[in-house]
Amino acid sequence: MLRKIVTAIIVVPVAIVIVAFAVANRQAVTVSFDPFSSTAPAYAATLPLFAVLFAVLILGVVCGGVAAWVGQSKWRRSARRLDAEVRALQQEVDVINARQAYQAPARAAEPAPPAVIAPPVP
Repeated sequence: MLRKIVTAIIVVPVAIVIVAFAVANRQAVTVSFDPFSSTAPAYAATLPLFAVLFAVLILGVVCGGVAAWVGQSKWRRSARRLDAEVRALQQEVDVINARQAYQAPARAAEPAPPAVIAPPVP
């Protein structure tokens, strides 16, 4: 319950700020992908400013996620290798335990006869 309240306390103000930003930046801007011709670009799109900024923000998050994923590949590879090693060792332990369970239990040694103490001599 507390987690839902904290989430609402964070999400609602962020949503209000995003909506206010979108309403304040409705002006159309032309985004050109042709660096050689600014007057007649090969491809240009006219979009609201907030849409361009949100698209760039989302693209940055995706690029950052991909970079982090690629940077952690060595750790994932190590984790997979160690997991395979743990599984192999666990199988080996299971085989040893099964082998010991099927062996006949060792015969317990007979207890030593009770010690006899001689009576005291007068």
